[in-house]
Amino acid sequence: MDIYSFQAELLSWYEKCGRKTLPWRDKSMPNRPYRVLISEIMLQQTQVKTILEHYYFPFLQQFPTLESLAEASEEEVLLQWRGMGYYTRARNLLKCARICSCDFNACLPDCVELLKTLPGIGSYTAGAVACFGFDKAVSFVDSNIRRILIRLFAMYNPTQSLLESEARNILNTENPFNHNQALIDLGALICTPNPKCLLCPLSEFCKGKEDLKVLNLKKTPKSIKKSLHLGVFEKDSQIALYKSQERLYYNLYNFPLLKSYQSLEKLGILKHSYTKYLLDLHLYKVQDLGVFEDDITLFNLQDLDTLPISSMTLKILKFLKKM
Repeated sequence: MDIYSFQAELLSWYEKCGRKTLPWRDKSMPNRPYRVLISEIMLQQTQVKTILEHYYFPFLQQFPTLESLAEASEEEVLLQWRGMGYYTRARNLLKCARICSCDFNACLPDCVELLKTLPGIGSYTAGAVACFGFDKAVSFVDSNIRRILIRLFAMYNPTQSLLESEARNILNTENPFNHNQALIDLGALICTPNPKCLLCPLSEFCKGKEDLKVLNLKKTPKSIKKSLHLGVFEKDSQIALYKSQERLYYNLYNFPLLKSYQSLEKLGILKHSYTKYLLDLHLYKVQDLGVFEDDITLFNLQDLDTLPISSMTLKILKFLKKM
C-alpha cells in the first residue's frame, strides 16, 4: 500500500463528505478536552442524532466544566442522563471528574496511559480524548475503525492488538485529528455493515472488498429473556416509586416489584431491553402498598420531571399517560 496516497485520499474524502460540523469537533470551543470526553462517553452506547437532539448541550449547560461536574451530586448527574440508558457511564464520568479535580488540578490528563487509569475509560476513549482533545498523534480502534481495518487488510478474526497495530501503521501523524475523524466517519457513512463500496475513497486499497461475506461474519450474543411484574400505585396525584440498588439502575427511581400479582388488575405488557436483557414488563394496578417487595416513596406527579428515573420507568409513564 502507498501509505501517502491512502492518507491523501482519506483526507480528501473527509474534506468533502465528513461530519465536520459536529460540535465536539470544533477546536475553537473552550474546554475542548472536556467537551470531547462528554461526547465520547455519550457516544459509547447512544446514537449521534439522539445525543445532539436531547443530551449533549443540556448536559454541558448544567455542567460546563470538569470542575462543575466534580462538584455535582450523583442524583444531579443521573437526572441529566435520564432516558439515555447505560447509567454506569454517567457514574464513571462523575468519578473521573472527581479524580481529576483531586489529582490533576481539575484538568484531564493529555496522556493516553493516564487517561486509561480513569473509571470507564478504555483504550479507544483514551486515544480519542488525547487526539481530539489535545491533538496528540495517537491511533485507536472503535467499532467503525475495526470494520474498516478488517476489510482493508482482509483480516480474519484479528486480535485487538493486531487491529491496534494496523491503526498505528496507517496513522497520519501530520494530521491525526482529521485522519481519525475521517476513519470514524467512513465507517459510519460508507464502510457500514452493508458497505457502499462504489462510493468508498479507499476502494483501490481494500484487500477484502471481494470477500465481504466472510469478513462480515460476526457472532451475535444471545439475549436473556426476563419477565418483571411491576405495580402501579396512583392516588391523590401521587405515584409510588422505589430507588433501585441494583448495579445498572443504581440510585434511579423505578416502579416497584410485586410480591404477588395473581389477584391484581392487569394494565398491560410492555417490551423493554437493556444490555443483554429482553424484558417483558407486566404492569398491574395496585391499591395496597403492602404488595410491594421494595420500600417505596410517594411522589407528586408534577415532581417526576425532577427525578433521576430510568428509561424503563419513562417508557411506563408514557404508557400510563395514554390510558
